[in-house]
Amino acid sequence: MNHREFAPTPPMGWNSWDCYGASVTEAEVRGNAEYMARNLKEHGWEYIVVDIQWYEPGAVSDQYRPFVRLETDAYSRLIPAVNRFPSAEGGLGFKPLADYVHSLGLKFGIHIMRGIPRQAVHDNTPIMGTAVTARDIAHTCSFCGWNTDMYGVDASKEGAQEYYNSLFELYASWDVDYIKVDDIADSWLHGGPHLAEIELIRKAIDHTGRSIVLSLSPGPAPVKHADFLENHANVWRMTDDFWDRWPLLLDMFDRCSTWEGRPKPGCWPDCDMLPLGRIGIRGVQHDRWTNFTKDEQVTMMTLWTLFRSPLMFGGEMRDNDEWTLSLLTNQDVLNMHRHSYGARQISRRGDQIVWLAEGPEGERFVALFNTGELLAEVSVAIADLRMGSGVKAKELWTGKQTGLLADTLSAAIPPHGAALFRVAAE
Repeated sequence: MNHREFAPTPPMGWNSWDCYGASVTEAEVRGNAEYMARNLKEHGWEYIVVDIQWYEPGAVSDQYRPFVRLETDAYSRLIPAVNRFPSAEGGLGFKPLADYVHSLGLKFGIHIMRGIPRQAVHDNTPIMGTAVTARDIAHTCSFCGWNTDMYGVDASKEGAQEYYNSLFELYASWDVDYIKVDDIADSWLHGGPHLAEIELIRKAIDHTGRSIVLSLSPGPAPVKHADFLENHANVWRMTDDFWDRWPLLLDMFDRCSTWEGRPKPGCWPDCDMLPLGRIGIRGVQHDRWTNFTKDEQVTMMTLWTLFRSPLMFGGEMRDNDEWTLSLLTNQDVLNMHRHSYGARQISRRGDQIVWLAEGPEGERFVALFNTGELLAEVSVAIADLRMGSGVKAKELWTGKQTGLLADTLSAAIPPHGAALFRVAAE
């Protein structure tokens, strides 16, 4: 089975990073999975992803404790810290937690760092099924600039592929469905993506025979490597970590424009997580509700869904208010996200930006954005939609219908806001 078949539509789920950093617990994962099953599953949300350092017993925030002892098995592989994930006791790993998530009708994912644990290299522990050790395959000059857990793996060394094979065999035995690999799509320390390790990982997933969706972080992944990324992964980040600050959101218009034409079944450039609802619960940015205004939240959701980015909600879902839930359950918007194609920017004049995508029944989806600081009338000529005359539109966030449109589709858009229309023949 080709890996592009693993994610025929953009993945939708929850990731623990924005609310719990490196310190999420099993109880918190289970609680969010239960919320998703009750409130979001029917709308297409399905992945529950445990982010970084699930193997670090003393993790308490989004700040990494450098050079601490981590939980590993006898074959140089990280395993869950049982004080945080008690169902992993007795060498069961994430299998019991994955089983629980699957019992809810959802899918289970984890975050890993590229490479091999530094402590495995220092302890010189073996690689399963080989005569080599961690020290033999480590690339000790290739390491992450912001986390001390790992050394890179030297793909030219005997045992390098076998190490990654053993790693993903372990994850497959836990029934993991989604793996986010970090410090690999881009590196400010080493410059560019770690292509050789991406190849090792692709082969390792294929070796398992399990349909594991592969996501690569952080970004910006270089667009010059787009073909390579499509051939090896399902998801790759277009940006470094995205947070709830307007300049970062404004910057995403350029990033999406750069990657126009690339989203397609099985291959999804990623705008990063949605920092919505209650976030930063155990983080240095403090426990808070998203700093984005409601208009900015609509802008983010409109751009992410029209562009067809993966959607990974970052907040503590059990604290969602009615507004936040409404952003995640608007079925008209989610249908567009699932079925539209060809998203592209068709105009940008000052603070006014217009994006367009096509629908499977000949309809058009039009997003009108106002990135300025004052209320603005944003418009697009009906002729630019190439639909002929006699069309009507529905604004998808409010549900309001327009009358027959002859020449122009326009709307008064608040500062940092957006409107999203489905335009169809009468």
